Amino acid sequence: MHRLLPAVLLPLAFLHAAIAADVPIPSAPSVDARAYILVDYRTDKTLAALNDTARMEPASLTKLMTAYIVFQKLAAGTLKLNETVTVSEHAWRSEGSRTFIQVGTPVPVEILILGMIVQSGNDATIALAERLGGTEETFAQLMNANAKRLGMTGTHFVNSSGLPAPDHYTTARDMSMLAIAMIRDFPQYYKYYSVREFEYNGIKQQNRNGLLDKDRSVDGLKTGHTDSAGFCLVTSALRDGMRLVSVVLGSSSMKAREAASDALLNYGYTFYDTRLAVKGGAPLATAPVWKADSPQVALGVDQDLWVTLPRGEAGTLKTAVELPPRLIAPLARGAAAGELKVLTGTHLVATLPLHPLKPVAAGGWWRRCVDTVRLWFA
Repeated sequence: MHRLLPAVLLPLAFLHAAIAADVPIPSAPSVDARAYILVDYRTDKTLAALNDTARMEPASLTKLMTAYIVFQKLAAGTLKLNETVTVSEHAWRSEGSRTFIQVGTPVPVEILILGMIVQSGNDATIALAERLGGTEETFAQLMNANAKRLGMTGTHFVNSSGLPAPDHYTTARDMSMLAIAMIRDFPQYYKYYSVREFEYNGIKQQNRNGLLDKDRSVDGLKTGHTDSAGFCLVTSALRDGMRLVSVVLGSSSMKAREAASDALLNYGYTFYDTRLAVKGGAPLATAPVWKADSPQVALGVDQDLWVTLPRGEAGTLKTAVELPPRLIAPLARGAAAGELKVLTGTHLVATLPLHPLKPVAAGGWWRRCVDTVRLWFA
């Protein structure tokens, strides 16, 4: 039987004071898009969505997965930014957006990355895919393997650039998962998504993501367009420590996709707040330990817990600890030692297992004997 310790109800004083919590959050704005999703980066909480699991054409949003694999190889050291890749005829002849690289020419990997991300060049993208997969078809297998690993269950790729194909598809939700993985797994390379322009071979090329200039909080990610897919945009913004990711698919124009993304981001920042509720590794409670070399142990949780709540409700957050009837040494650091409940008002937000913040060794023979007798009467 667990016991609830009201003495450890901890108001999280660093959070904002509550405001009219009884006022409902308005519905998301109506935007020009066939599908969209808005999610919080830290908590993966969906703040707004429309047709977010519907199968859609990704167009050049496909290049997010190509870049993800390129960054994997860079991080592993099997690809170098200053390494050169010789452009094949297949890459050079690719349709659609181009970086204007020439067949047979060795081009540095970093230039190809900039061409793929900033200019959305299909030629640069295919050159990278061929460098890593041998052929674009083989590289597509790597793309699908990574999509499966990331949980992108509604996605299938057949090429690296996003040219239309019957079996080439994704969903708004899957694209948000990929964007979050990109930011989380490769922060050292995420900077490429905020590059406004670059010059190669005497040609200056601008980033097609107009929100980079219109909103200083926007720092990525990728545009996409084909006649059948419409205008698409995956966007991430960071305001006051809160990062949101929006995915807009099938807008009617460049201006419409930017307006839709902007409206969704503003909606999220206006009506929601993401805060650190519990710090991983911090002592959250102490508990007595029987038969131990130390009479008490500090308890905590493994990782930071972030929560996304309606703006103003963060000030009502509190925690409560439930401990087992007794803890008996020895205790490993990962041993189960109760639960931490995170609440806002009377609503349970999360339940986390508590564990000792450091191992607790068994006491000497005298301590063990004394506590054995005491436990008979406890």
